[in-house]
Amino acid sequence: MFAFILRRLIQAVIVMIAVAFIAFMLFQYVGDPVVFLLGQDAKPDQIAQLRTDLGLDQPFFVQFWHFLVNAAQGEFGLSLRQGAKVSRLIGERFPATLELAAVAGMLAVGIGIPMGVFAALRRGSFTSQVFMTISLLGVSLPPFLIGILLILVFAVILGWSPSFGRGDVVKLGWWSSGLLTRDGWHHIVLPAITLAIFQLTLIMRLVRAEMLEVLRTDYIKFARARGLTDRAVNFGHALKNTLVPVITIIGLQLGTLIAFSIITETVFQWPGMGLLFIQAVTFADVPVMAAYLCLIALIFVVINLVVDLLYFVVDPRLRVSSAGGH
Repeated sequence: MFAFILRRLIQAVIVMIAVAFIAFMLFQYVGDPVVFLLGQDAKPDQIAQLRTDLGLDQPFFVQFWHFLVNAAQGEFGLSLRQGAKVSRLIGERFPATLELAAVAGMLAVGIGIPMGVFAALRRGSFTSQVFMTISLLGVSLPPFLIGILLILVFAVILGWSPSFGRGDVVKLGWWSSGLLTRDGWHHIVLPAITLAIFQLTLIMRLVRAEMLEVLRTDYIKFARARGLTDRAVNFGHALKNTLVPVITIIGLQLGTLIAFSIITETVFQWPGMGLLFIQAVTFADVPVMAAYLCLIALIFVVINLVVDLLYFVVDPRLRVSSAGGH
């Protein structure tokens, strides 16, 4: 187990260094930060002095090493657009994105798994067919269209929910939470549903397919022959073995919720990292783009490590294989 974790940590460090190198290259090829900071009318001596202050006159690998050291400390310099520290901007936006992704993830997992199990156990029923039709629509429709339709119906026509913003938030130190206020929950409903629909339908279809595959295996037939109840067979044996590939998809999709919440945040003007990234791309704000890229890579690395560790909890065959050195 320790060797497994050590290998994964080494792989994670290598991945983060590679992502950091890609982020660093943005500074080299996406505009000149000195020009962004001083403007086109800056004097040559001012440009030279700022390059020296920023360390841009040093060799390439020295600059990259300084970038790695600063990135490890969460420092990515100043935003070229807002003139504020990038770490502060990310810190202000990260709670909003994380809460939106968490609520969307709970909706996707909490509804998708039961729907998938039901669709597998009652695959010939009318309700199961309705679930499959809904899942097909959820996979086919783009998130921005789903968001616009939800705004049209529930915000414009019915007037039940607000169409933009985060609502009232509560400050908990540097963290801000909208989940502690009624208005915050009122605002998060539509964007969370928009972000969750694709993941929900994907999880449902995966659980259904894996459940049907497991139910056809020999050990399930032997379990029924031993006289076990349908509940024990379906949930004690079939569902548990279904969860191994499902955990992989759920883990990656939770990372995807954070990484690709850009469209949802733009449609609902949700003040999260996705909206900040879109604004950074529009104005070629390279430090913000680099910080976003590194943070998303770190989130995926951590999620992959957690998913790998969950394998050992769910599937005893991996523990036996690891103990045997294979």
